[in-house]
Amino acid sequence: MSDLLDRYFESVNTENWSLMADLWNADGVLTAVGVGVVDGRDAVLEYFPRVLSGYAEHVDTPTRVIGDGDTLVVEIDFVGKLHGGTPILFTAVDVFDLVDGRISRLSTWYDSHAVIKQVKAARA
Repeated sequence: MSDLLDRYFESVNTENWSLMADLWNADGVLTAVGVGVVDGRDAVLEYFPRVLSGYAEHVDTPTRVIGDGDTLVVEIDFVGKLHGGTPILFTAVDVFDLVDGRISRLSTWYDSHAVIKQVKAARA
């Protein structure tokens, strides 16, 4: 499972969407704060580039992993910069459910209001 997480975070941090595609089951589902349900691998692969397009730089660093069977809970430190250079920092929690060694469900949790506040302050 640690190999899957390593490849997941590598794909997010390097925006390697073909690597990301290999990690998901075709019928995988992502649930994201403020977005709702993203249904299916193809939709998930469209979601990530769209969400990350606002950042000139971004790195998700897993800081803690808790596993129970085919479920992994990962605490994450996000460090990014908007295209104007303003830093954006927040912590998140991702919950992965795996089937046959691939992601079948991912839910992402973070304080979206705090992130929006940082982005609005940068635009002011």
